[in-house]
Amino acid sequence: MGCIGRLGCLVLLVILAIGGWFTRDRWMPRVFGTRVAAVSSGRTWEPLSDAGATRTRTALDRLSQPRGPAYVTLSGGDVASFVFKELARQLPASTDSIEAAVFGDRVSMRARVRLADLGGVGSLGPLAAMFGEQERVQFAGTFRVLRPGLAEFQVQEVKVRDLAVPAGLIPRLLSQLVRAPRPAGVSPNGLPLAIPRSVGDIRVADGRITLYKTTE
Repeated sequence: MGCIGRLGCLVLLVILAIGGWFTRDRWMPRVFGTRVAAVSSGRTWEPLSDAGATRTRTALDRLSQPRGPAYVTLSGGDVASFVFKELARQLPASTDSIEAAVFGDRVSMRARVRLADLGGVGSLGPLAAMFGEQERVQFAGTFRVLRPGLAEFQVQEVKVRDLAVPAGLIPRLLSQLVRAPRPAGVSPNGLPLAIPRSVGDIRVADGRITLYKTTE
């Protein structure tokens, strides 16, 4: 009976542990207070959202008002939806399945792109033989305000499928992908982005994006 009793206690403890895990949102704040952060669900890719773009546009309207706030902080998904809907207009017509995510202090976009629009697989050098006609291409980077009304998405990393493209090839790939005239001041690894003149700075941190009002 002692062994059976110990086994029964072990099963009971396991059941209690499982129950405690699934009800942690109820009891953890009471035990540990507000210092306990919500458990992260991990990295999440989401399709561009019209609702998220609209929320960002509304926040930008507030920022532009004379008595508007000095800054607005939005979810990364909302700002990414607004920004990448604008950037998507610069991408080739073959681009589809666009998704966005914010991981820490980086904003990412991925989409399926016909590699011929990147100058053909030959533009990928020795990696070319590993890819098909159309592949998932991922861009990761951050934003930089260049001057009133103009910012850029600075591409710091490019992956084709799951393989990183050498940093030296990024400007070449972008020049093949976006063939529209580049405004003065846009960096070789940047994608130009028109922004309201009221936005003076854009900062990305902890999965959220803060838009600061210009001081001019």
